[in-house]
Amino acid sequence: MSEGLKQTPFYDLHLELGAKMVPFAGYDMPVQYAAGVMKEHLHTRSKAGLFDVSHMGQVILRGPDYETTARALERLIPMNVLDLGVDRQRYGFFTNDQGGILDDLMFANRGDHILVVVNAACKDADIAHLRKHLEPAITVKSLDNRALLAIQGPAAEAVMAEYHPRFADMRFMDVDTLPIAGAECWVSRSGYTGEDGYEISIPVAAAETVARALLAHDDVEFIGLGARDSLRLEAGLCLYGHDIDTDTTPTSASLNWAIQKARRTEGARVGGFPGADVILNQIENGAPHGRVGLRPTGRAPMREGVEIFANETSTDAVGKVTSGGFGPSVEAPVAMGYVTADLATVGTTLYGEVRGKRHPVEVSALPFVPANFKR
Repeated sequence: MSEGLKQTPFYDLHLELGAKMVPFAGYDMPVQYAAGVMKEHLHTRSKAGLFDVSHMGQVILRGPDYETTARALERLIPMNVLDLGVDRQRYGFFTNDQGGILDDLMFANRGDHILVVVNAACKDADIAHLRKHLEPAITVKSLDNRALLAIQGPAAEAVMAEYHPRFADMRFMDVDTLPIAGAECWVSRSGYTGEDGYEISIPVAAAETVARALLAHDDVEFIGLGARDSLRLEAGLCLYGHDIDTDTTPTSASLNWAIQKARRTEGARVGGFPGADVILNQIENGAPHGRVGLRPTGRAPMREGVEIFANETSTDAVGKVTSGGFGPSVEAPVAMGYVTADLATVGTTLYGEVRGKRHPVEVSALPFVPANFKR
């Protein structure tokens, strides 16, 4: 292990299975296994991939009742928390006073508390943010005693249904507490690959037992960060710190869908979150830049940082690539990035500059691979 890096509860198992480990968000994490990124990616799309996401932050928010807790969280995020059904989950993000995104997250109504899952690189700042603005009225508890796995792919339901029939009945974004290999697990039907699947919070003491039980299934393989990144890119999903950050507004990131009607202009609880004036104005009137899919016309990928130009000779960039690589499922390079709003129309031909040369790239609809969620 590299000095100073944290380990997840699956660290020894990763080494046993031949993982190549790399530093990621302060953790020693598996980037790939012996099969390699391409095969791991395609295995997830065809069967079921198992992902160690224990580096992410799991946080419980608990007030005197759900309404009080929900209203408190709504002061920090532009989502409808109050009307979220019991044992339902929703995507959200913290915003700053300029309308930028501090982090994206998942939150679930567990009846007497809200479970929040935040990104690894931001979790310390996120927890401090929650404590500063919610305590003492709302207790903010960071869970260091639970691991987190995600199982993703078309075979995920069949694998999990062997442990309890409820797994098959769950809809996308349902949450439940269910047994797996003798452990009481908190399960959501969600994930970040575009495939059907589940995210599983497990007591640390049972984490390896649960992982080994799942890996014993012929259709399940551990998948590293490399394929996780190519899967989420094909699915058109943002990676915090790359496709979204403190300078990115929800409108420019094409995330208006995540802001429910109740929090918008004319909604029952309009505004009241950081940056509301900027965000609500952009929802109504648009943002100067927009996140788009990008399809290089050649075989060479255009990676993060590549500048985008309107034509082959213009001197001023009109945007840049924020995520890019080869899409194994589409058998071609794919990318996401930001361009000026007037050039964000699907089908527009732009030019990415790679090593001093301009190459055509077409603005594409997202996602590159259709989502397979169970609605």
